This record gives sequence, C-alpha cells and structure tokens, in this order.
Amino acid sequence: MIFKSSYLFLVVCLLFGGCQQHTSQTERPNIVLVMVDDMGYSDIGCFGGEIHTPNIDQLAASGMKFTNFYNNGICVPSRTSLLTGVYPQKAGIYTNRPGKYQNSITFAEALKPAGYRTLMVGKWHADETPFQRGFDRHFGLTDGAANHFNPGPGRLNEPEPGRKLTTVPRGYPRRWAIDDQEYLPYETVKPNFYSTDTFTDYALSYLEEYKNEPDPFLLYIAYTAPHYPLQAWPEDIEKYKTRYKSGWDSLRQERFERLKALNLVEDHLVLGDRDEEVEPWEQVEDKDEWVSKMAVYAAMIDRVDQNVGRVLDKLEALGERENTLIIFLSDNGGCAEDANYTPDIAPGPVESYRSVGAGWANASNTPYRRFKRWNHEGGIKTPLIVNWPGVVASGSTTDRVGHLIDFMPTFLELANAQYPDQFNEKPILPIDGKSLVPVLKGAPDSGHELLFWQSNPKEHRAVRQGNWKLVSQGDEFETELYDLASDPLEQSNLALQNPQKLKELDSLFQSWASQVNIGDQEYIEY
Repeated sequence: MIFKSSYLFLVVCLLFGGCQQHTSQTERPNIVLVMVDDMGYSDIGCFGGEIHTPNIDQLAASGMKFTNFYNNGICVPSRTSLLTGVYPQKAGIYTNRPGKYQNSITFAEALKPAGYRTLMVGKWHADETPFQRGFDRHFGLTDGAANHFNPGPGRLNEPEPGRKLTTVPRGYPRRWAIDDQEYLPYETVKPNFYSTDTFTDYALSYLEEYKNEPDPFLLYIAYTAPHYPLQAWPEDIEKYKTRYKSGWDSLRQERFERLKALNLVEDHLVLGDRDEEVEPWEQVEDKDEWVSKMAVYAAMIDRVDQNVGRVLDKLEALGERENTLIIFLSDNGGCAEDANYTPDIAPGPVESYRSVGAGWANASNTPYRRFKRWNHEGGIKTPLIVNWPGVVASGSTTDRVGHLIDFMPTFLELANAQYPDQFNEKPILPIDGKSLVPVLKGAPDSGHELLFWQSNPKEHRAVRQGNWKLVSQGDEFETELYDLASDPLEQSNLALQNPQKLKELDSLFQSWASQVNIGDQEYIEY
C-alpha cells in the first residue's frame, strides 16, 4: 500500500529538493494483531519454550517483550476487552457466554472512520459478527472451538469429524461467517482444509486485494490453535513425536531454567511444586498416550509459527513490513480442561477430539500457577511481543503492567483517531485502558496501578494494586494475598500476615464490582 502522506511528501520533495527520508515514525502504521488460543506463557521459544517458533522468536529479537501483560483468563471476556478497551462487564459480558457488546465500540469501528481498512480472520466468539462490528472483511469461526480439519459434516471417503458432544451448549454445529454471510454448519469441500492455514490464506488474499489502497490497514488474525481439539498435520507431529518422553515435571524445570537464561525470571526464584491437580510423571500410566498429546499440541503451535512466517513474507513482498506494527499474544493461559470426546482415538487426525490435560498445561504455564479460567498468574498472564521497525528498540524487554484494554487507546493514538462519546446515536463508556505507545517509543511508563478480574460471578476473581495482588478461587476457598515484587510466582500467601492489605484490596474489588454491576449469572461452557 502507498500512503497519502507519502504522495504529499514526494510532491514537496520534487518541488523543493533535499528532503530527508520519510520514516515510519511520521506515517500511520499498518497494524497486524495476532492472537492465539489457549497457549501458555512459556510455549514459544523466546519465552522459554522448546517448540520451534523461529518467526515469532525473530519478532521478539527485533522487537519488545512484555513480561507483565494480562488477559482476562478465558476466551469471551478476553476478546471483549481486546476489542473494546473496557472491562468485559462494562460491555455486558459477565461469563464465558458469548453476547452482544453493549455500551462500547470495537477498535475496527473506531479506526474505520479514520481511514483504516479493517480486516479479520479467525475466532470471534461473540453474538454479532465481525462484519456487523466494523470489520470490512472477515472469514472465520464466530463460536468458541471447532474441528481444525473439518468443522462441518463429514466429507466423502473421510472419517466422521471429531466433535464436542451435542449435549454441550453450542457443541455442534458451530457458527462460521464470511463477511455478511453466516454458516451453521460451515461445510469444507477441500480435503486439505486446516484452520490455521486457511485463516492465513484468507488474510493473505485480503492483503493482496487491498494492496494498492492509499490508506493503512488493520489486520486481526485470531488463530484457534492450540485450543482443543488436538489436531495437526502428520509432518508437524513427527517433529515432536519423542520430544516429551521425559514428562511434564522435567519439562517445567527445563523451561524454568531457560526463562532464567533469558532474564525473564530472576535467578533467586525457585520453581514451585507441580499443580495439585497433576500426578507426578513417574506415577502416570499410559505415558505414550500423554506424550502423543503434547506432541500434537506442540505441532499446532509450530504450524502457527509457520503461518506467522507466511504473513511476514507477504508484508515484505508488498513493501509494507517497515511500516507495520505487529503484535503477538495469547487470549489466556494453557488449558487444563478434560475435553476427550474420542477417548479411543489418538490425538491428531480429523476424527479425534482430545485435549492436552492439566499436566502439560501446568508445564505450558511455567513459571506460573494454575490455568485458563483461573485468575492466578498462570491463567491471566500472556507472553506479549510488539514489533515496529524503526520505533521499538530491538531485543528490548519491559515489565510495564499492561492489559488487553490497552490495545484500543494504543490503536487510536497510532491512527490519529478519535474515540467518540456515542456510537449509532447511543452513548458509550470511556476507555479503561492506557496507550502502549509511550513505552513502545522508549519512554518511562509503569502502566496500570490498579487492575481487576472476574471471569465468572462468585468464582475466580482478582485485583492487583501496585505489586499487591488478591486472588480467590471462589466463595468456598480462602482468599489469597501476594506481594508480586518479591513473590511473582504466587507461592507465599500473605493473607494471614497482612489482613489490612487484604481488606483494602477486597474493598477495592467490591467497589469495582458494584460499579460494573456484576450479577449472579450461571456459568455455561461455550
């Protein structure tokens, strides 16, 4: 794409001569936002993982890593905050049940009036479609999870696709959409369909279609991998077939040591015990089956990285790489859910529907505790990478406290766009986030002093004030208190030693909960 500002600059240069080179800092950048699904903190190489992710690692090596960046711990609430810049409760989302965003706009609706071409592929997980909420183009799943090889009815001469049980809400069929058309189910004719590859195919076709437009673009790629079902191409699985025979206890320790070597964990810290839900590896039966699960999971992330490479190659081919800000992150921590709907079929092929399980999820979230759904660090902390050539310092790391709500104000600042007081003649709420642009440009920025979480009423909740964090599993469990400055891995509960601080944080949470009108809604898995 060629920018209008570049045309004007060229005319001025021709008239007056001697102009200096126009840098990306004076143009509005393209924005490529890549979010994966249910990936743990240490799964990618640049955050301590052993999985082969050279393209993502290169983005980190030439960009900035955020070590204190948070999501909302589960799919729907995380996507709500990412898209709207507000806590999900303010947008009418109180659980993982998809709904219609209220009192808010999406960043596509905000950037479109500023001239951005708004494009999306992948997972949406809300009632309205992306096309109805500001995206010019969209291909993908509007529900939560689906078979990666075939989300629709069985194809000729192939096994029946593995699926969620029909007794599970929205189990099958799953809703898909292409622009303004919705499909229930979405039928795939091509035998080589694989969600990660196909999402990228559409993304590249959009970039090609609009390559000659003068204004910048925003491309949101929401991969459904590595969310279950565990399915991957055989050649990718083969790379990891024997890699995990040493088990999850060994893997946690390996990753912890690499995190230290990368200066992402302080040297004096000690890795905590395996999660209480997880058996010691030496006591595990059917080790070969568990090894195969992690091999498929790793293969899914490997394939994501390959497709990130395809996107980078396309940007280079179009001459857009230097003026494109790229973001990579996960929607929540690794998932411990038991979704083994085909227990007699090995993970990997179209006919299987398996999940990776708590043991490997515990390793994925190294060095942190707990999993997706939880508001401990393992559930709500994401590896975040931001790459912006010529602006973000190569190989930099920041411990700025950030949250998904920060993307909306960041994009507004980058696009020189205005956040309206109302939209479609209805008032909208102010943004909760803070722009990341200052820290991306090297300015001191400590980020958020106060953050709140509650992904399910009366269950998991948390509040972070400075370095203090209150976290609770629910009303029947003890409330925990941690000093993240000295105990970032949440190993020493200080609730009994510091009841005043516990009371203070609880009061802050209750005040916030009242403001956002948290209700007693039933939790339903989608």
